[in-house]
Amino acid sequence: MLTYSPGDSPIHRLDPRSKLCFQFGFAIAALFSSGPRLAALFVVAALAVSVTGLSPLRALWSYRVVLVVLAIAPLIAGFTPGPPWFRLDRAAESLRAVARVVPILLLSAAYIRATPVRETRAAIQRTIPGRAGQLLGTGVALTIRFVPVLREDVREVRDAIAARGGDRRPVHERAGRLVPLSIRRALARSDELAVALEARCFAWNPTLPRLQFSRPDYLVVGAAVVLTVSPLVSG
Repeated sequence: MLTYSPGDSPIHRLDPRSKLCFQFGFAIAALFSSGPRLAALFVVAALAVSVTGLSPLRALWSYRVVLVVLAIAPLIAGFTPGPPWFRLDRAAESLRAVARVVPILLLSAAYIRATPVRETRAAIQRTIPGRAGQLLGTGVALTIRFVPVLREDVREVRDAIAARGGDRRPVHERAGRLVPLSIRRALARSDELAVALEARCFAWNPTLPRLQFSRPDYLVVGAAVVLTVSPLVSG
């Protein structure tokens, strides 16, 4: 599971707002790229992940469930209910679309690795004014912190079922045990979270870390603008 890891890499030192801007521009460029341009974006994303101290292969492994789902898409797109049963042109078109998502996932892994949750919340709340920004910032912060806990609970439930011989049962029986127990754990965690927030006097507008652009941040934002308009220029 991808989580923030303290470090002193150039990406760690960037302002979270410039990193979010670059992610936006990068995603726009990736969705409208193909061939050598898409390969170049792959290289940029892989370098960004490596700079944060994370292996690109390990980052992709963290997204293995998403990648498996994406890999199924070309098979579904190429299938036809009659002869020739499978159309390579449709499958290839879907595969190109799937390939554009992979560098975006890689770059998001670099962001998660190099950006504390509090800084992400501060960036959102200071970019989007009012209660909407507070709600979005709080939701993102809680989601980033809560999802790894839920995944660990599901893993513990699965291991407990396997320890009792449940892994030898049919898939539907295992799912019938895993899903209800996981949901029960998630509901219990949500109750614990609500109590913890109340006990800590949860505030909509807490004292957030100070954010300040440096010279590299302006360069990153400039690169984000170039990436954002690149599909229009190439078109």
